[in-house]
Amino acid sequence: MGAAPAAALPAAASSASPKPALPAHVAGPRATTTTWLRVVLAAVLAAAVPFWPYGRACGAGLFLYLGVTGMVVLAGGWSAVSAWHRRRPRAHLVALLVTLWGVGLVAHEILPRIGYARAVAHWTCG
Repeated sequence: MGAAPAAALPAAASSASPKPALPAHVAGPRATTTTWLRVVLAAVLAAAVPFWPYGRACGAGLFLYLGVTGMVVLAGGWSAVSAWHRRRPRAHLVALLVTLWGVGLVAHEILPRIGYARAVAHWTCG
């Protein structure tokens, strides 16, 4: 009686090694430059807003100021997304700090007007 055939592995399976992980997205010099340009522009805007030369106590000046501080939040968020996609951790950290600063500026103006803070402020003049 004949011997049972030995179980043979397919040739492809025995010679295959584990597949290497896909390489991380490597951004070129232009992508790095544009990411940092976004971050720096957002940071400059965030640094300039506290020196707002116009009145922001109430009325149109307040709404214009809130629009600018909202732009700080958007610019920081846009920069953070760009830095995240292009794997730039330092740029991402700076962008998140800019976003946090913008949220703080918005909260500083809105919270007294909605009754959350001890000081009371109004949306409109008069």
